[in-house]
Amino acid sequence: MPSRPNILLITVDQWPGYLLGSAGHPVIETPTLDTLAAAGTRYTATYSECPICIPARRTLMTGTSPRSHGDRIFKPQERMPDLPTLAATFRAHGYQATSVGKLHVHPQRDRIGFDDTIIAEEGRPQLGAVDDYDMFLAAQGHAGQQFLHGMSNNEYGWREWHLPEFCHVTNWIAREMAHSIKRRDPTRPALWNLSFTHPHPPIVPLRVYLERYARRDPDRPVTGDWATSFEDLPHALQLVRMYWAQLGPEAMADMRRAFYALCTHIDHQIRVVIGTLREEGLLDRTAILFTADHGDMQGHHGLYAKRLLYEPSACVPTMLVAPKGDMEGARGGVRGELFGLADVMPTLLEIAGIAAPETCEGMSMLGSEGRPFVYGECMEDAKATRMVREGPHKLIWYPAGNRVQLFDMVADPNECRDLSEDPALADTRERLEKTLISQLYGGDLDWVEDGRLTGFAAPELPQMDNRGLSGQRGHHYPQPPVDDSGTVVGTV
Repeated sequence: MPSRPNILLITVDQWPGYLLGSAGHPVIETPTLDTLAAAGTRYTATYSECPICIPARRTLMTGTSPRSHGDRIFKPQERMPDLPTLAATFRAHGYQATSVGKLHVHPQRDRIGFDDTIIAEEGRPQLGAVDDYDMFLAAQGHAGQQFLHGMSNNEYGWREWHLPEFCHVTNWIAREMAHSIKRRDPTRPALWNLSFTHPHPPIVPLRVYLERYARRDPDRPVTGDWATSFEDLPHALQLVRMYWAQLGPEAMADMRRAFYALCTHIDHQIRVVIGTLREEGLLDRTAILFTADHGDMQGHHGLYAKRLLYEPSACVPTMLVAPKGDMEGARGGVRGELFGLADVMPTLLEIAGIAAPETCEGMSMLGSEGRPFVYGECMEDAKATRMVREGPHKLIWYPAGNRVQLFDMVADPNECRDLSEDPALADTRERLEKTLISQLYGGDLDWVEDGRLTGFAAPELPQMDNRGLSGQRGHHYPQPPVDDSGTVVGTV
């Protein structure tokens, strides 16, 4: 039996950091994750440096910042940069490496260092492949029917799942990972990347999980004093408000019940994978790290989805369970030091006794005192947002209109009170602005003069035209037609 530990990296898509029973959430059921937190360490201030799917996953898989890997927008047709990846580094040191679920690379069959990738890519055949989950549905007699529930991949309508339970992508991902574990090479340690596509919309939970939450009163979104007037919002936030329709109290409660149902379903399917490790005699020699690519605003401050640097979008759930006998003193620990997704790669490598590549910009979360600050960045031009979290304070900058917000994350963890104009915090604001300026690059430098943030005049608000229903998928059999560039005909 290999003496080095196995590694199970579990990622979820669009899961806010606060949405755990172990984090004190009053409604969500996450018994599996709560048990893992009690067996290991939960990190409460881990940030997605760019809370958008592809940039976040590039950071996770290379241990580098958006500045280094080249994406802070969402570039679905760009190759992974020529950097050592998590999987390639483990394989170079004798590990077998398998990924199951969402990888979000281009082309979709690029293995980025894994021996094998079994993919569920949320219906993107224009990126070069019919994914394995779609092929599974076809084999079950449901060819092209993944999206016939009618819900969009980026909206907050919901309904129950429309196919048999075993066909749900959450069940399929857990089942395929269990098969991969059983098919391992028994002479070598393993890196397993288990990547669930939910709770990212479409919000289509199983009926059994909807019924679980039907009689519960979900928590309600908070609205900061800075978010009550549309006219007073930074330009980038006005665009978000215009894009997503506001949900009324009853619709919001129903949506949250359905979203939480997706989370609990994932939590329960993680048990299948852990049970497989246990029955294969591997669990005690396996390190488990759970995290997300980013969160979801869930209506807080009247905002939805990701691409924002407030806590529900940018702060991700993170917990680490070491192999049995290691880090015994860390059981049940809760750490509030600052970390980012770039720190996952060096952490897992240290557990395996492997040196991180020189290109890796992250730091190990083991025994570390954390980062002195976390820099976050999203989008460019009029949609650009930049952030610095340092100690108890967070500064967010919107270059369009040159708007700054400042929050005390200890006294006001929900970011309801903007303290940017508080004279008592003028020195704090100036210090954080200097830290933020030190991290800017590229075109962002045009928005700074004489060491001060100047931004640029906010443009006129556009007229919204969302006739594509936020990327609505259709019937995928036969596969949608593509042009010579590989783009689905008729899409933008």
